[in-house]
Amino acid sequence: MTDETKTINPLFLQLIISLQSAAWYQMGKTISPVSGKIERDLIQAKVSIDLLNMLQEKTKGNLLEEEQKIIDSTVYNLQMNYIDELEKDKKEPKAEDDISSTEKASEENDENSGTDSPEDK
Repeated sequence: MTDETKTINPLFLQLIISLQSAAWYQMGKTISPVSGKIERDLIQAKVSIDLLNMLQEKTKGNLLEEEQKIIDSTVYNLQMNYIDELEKDKKEPKAEDDISSTEKASEENDENSGTDSPEDK
């Protein structure tokens, strides 16, 4: 049989889709089917992407051209989105940082206002 007469293995495709879907949920890109909410767990997303990457490496040379294209594009798209999520974390301050900086600003305003607060009277 030539590559033209072979078809994509549906089990292989289902495995790719399953890991891909898990990574999207874990990156918070889609709603979790379990909770119905957007949940984010970048550590687990990395595990899902790493599993796909390992599968990609271990099957290289043993896949149909179309199967190779599917896994290559899936891994690439997930990796780029994962990097994007990591960059978002670097840019966005954490909630704890927001609270502490708000409290500090409030304290500084009280100290610099020159007036006594109602608590001081």
